[in-house]
Amino acid sequence: MSKDLRVLIVDDDFHVARLHAEYVRSVPGFQALDPVSTADAALRAVEAHRPDLVLLDVYLPDALGLDLLRTLDTDVFMLTAAAEVDAVRKAYRRGALTYLIKPFSAEQLTQRLQAYARYRRLLLGPQGVDQQAVDRALRGLTPAPNATGTRARQATETAVLKALEAEARVSASEIARTVGVSRATAQRYLSALVDEGVVEIELEYGSTGRPEHLYRLP
Repeated sequence: MSKDLRVLIVDDDFHVARLHAEYVRSVPGFQALDPVSTADAALRAVEAHRPDLVLLDVYLPDALGLDLLRTLDTDVFMLTAAAEVDAVRKAYRRGALTYLIKPFSAEQLTQRLQAYARYRRLLLGPQGVDQQAVDRALRGLTPAPNATGTRARQATETAVLKALEAEARVSASEIARTVGVSRATAQRYLSALVDEGVVEIELEYGSTGRPEHLYRLP
């Protein structure tokens, strides 16, 4: 069975919906379901297919997407031409994870989908999380302005990545010893790499005490 995140697109413009579906399919780890064009069809599709994420327009022929939003028990991105401040505030108040104003590029949507995948990984599993993990997940939902997939890496960051290549899973303390930096410095670089999506984080629960953060390359 595919582990891809399933995405339902809800937009009354057939051509726009098809374009957004192509954007979604171009991102590794995501699968676009057949788009729907009305609020009623969206409710039925969510019930039938249980998508991980809904890309929802504000203006639908039978209801406002903002009214539909409050009834959906799933993660939602608002993708809309509605640029009113009230619409944006209402969307976030009713649970939208992001608000992307049309027209936007494939790269902009790709960045947000990749951020969503990181958010899901950080909040994966039935176990609890600490505040640091919650903060990192929420922070990662919003890509940095003009974010790109590549950037120059500092020597210490490169050393951290090389240390990760040699281990399946490793703690910040172990990375610090390998690289020759303090644990706080190693933690800072690891957190930045997690936010960027280059490194994944897991929680290991022992018999007592707080869970330990372990890092690995995807």
